[in-house]
Amino acid sequence: MADINVRRDDTAMRYEATVDGILAGFAQFQLTDDLVIFTHTEVDPAFEGQGIGSALAGFALDDVRATGDRKVRPVCPFIKGWIQRHPDYVGMVYVTPSATATD
Repeated sequence: MADINVRRDDTAMRYEATVDGILAGFAQFQLTDDLVIFTHTEVDPAFEGQGIGSALAGFALDDVRATGDRKVRPVCPFIKGWIQRHPDYVGMVYVTPSATATD
């Protein structure tokens, strides 16, 4: 198993995973006042199957949980699937309120 280091890069608006100083993957995000929207996760093919995506998802979601009261909106299919497989994070997901409008 590779030694994976993950950090948040606020300038690039992404979480980055490196292995031996080499960028192995990233999880892109956007911020609103209430949400962290995960838009895209990518792992370099040379690092696939080494837990890079899971390290990114876990670190990013733990960071969101630790740094405030924002909910997450997982637009990215990888982050969405990861949350579904890790039920401790489901409560962090923003749920669109039901419409109250009537005709």
